[in-house]
Amino acid sequence: MKHFVMGIDFGSTTAKTVILDLQGKVVASNVAHMGAVSGEGVKSSIAGALKEAGITQEDVGRTVSTGYGRRMLDIADKNYTEITCHARGAVAMVPDARLVIDIGGQDSKVIAVDANGLVAQFAMNDRCAAGTGKFLEVLARAMQIELQDMGSIALEAKEELKISSMCATFAETEVISLLAEGNTKPNVLGAVHAAIANRTMGLVGRVGKKGPVVMTGGVAKNPAAVHHIQKALGMPIYLPKAPQTAGALGAALLALDDYRAEHKDEIALALDGRLDLQMDEAQHCVPGCKGVPAEAEVAAVPMLPATGSLWKRLQSHI
Repeated sequence: MKHFVMGIDFGSTTAKTVILDLQGKVVASNVAHMGAVSGEGVKSSIAGALKEAGITQEDVGRTVSTGYGRRMLDIADKNYTEITCHARGAVAMVPDARLVIDIGGQDSKVIAVDANGLVAQFAMNDRCAAGTGKFLEVLARAMQIELQDMGSIALEAKEELKISSMCATFAETEVISLLAEGNTKPNVLGAVHAAIANRTMGLVGRVGKKGPVVMTGGVAKNPAAVHHIQKALGMPIYLPKAPQTAGALGAALLALDDYRAEHKDEIALALDGRLDLQMDEAQHCVPGCKGVPAEAEVAAVPMLPATGSLWKRLQSHI
């Protein structure tokens, strides 16, 4: 039996990899920026995650892929849609979330989820780059600023302007015209981010507004985008620590589900062995510990589904 599973989100502009142990703990994650659906980029992300975990691909028992290039990965045992994986990953990051707003490099999606991270309903914009990371990249070039600086500059806006077109090509022309009229970069960028929020609210309207709301994807790292979407929603948005890895995390959790189900007896035996070790250690350390009952040592043993024999052994020691 192997001791790790892997989820890979092979996106349009970035590749994300998450590795979990069999208890569901994240042991490594990696985000690699790349060209359009780059094979080299995804290899770099996988290699970076494996190096961080201190393992090789041979140590991984199950791999699940998602994203634009999910069917291009030979190492993947299964692949799932972005909707399924982003929903599962977002709820793992923010368990109370009931609405997921994900804005990536080439598409944006709004997903209503239940308490188990299952998709109840979704709406997606994947026919053009309007309001996505690519849209922001085009406008950053037109305004001669760094992409990572757009959000902070936009938050300095003092005047409300309006961008009427969400097509990246037409919006670029409109932005150049606004600058030529003497409008400041912060004011123009404020209008760009307000337009993204309005576009996102169109997707929210198709799914239904509900909370709590979590935002994932690369655009979740843009403070102006978060600010304007939050303002349009009229409710707070929760941001995970690593919003770009939600899809990869969801894929890894699906891999873990499959691997646990397939190897449940072996996992139960492994946990039984860990229990014996902890019992031996507890006999020596617990009497010397102050204010910590022996039961606490036993209760701390993690349990997985379908480990009835382990539970009986736990009960016999409590």
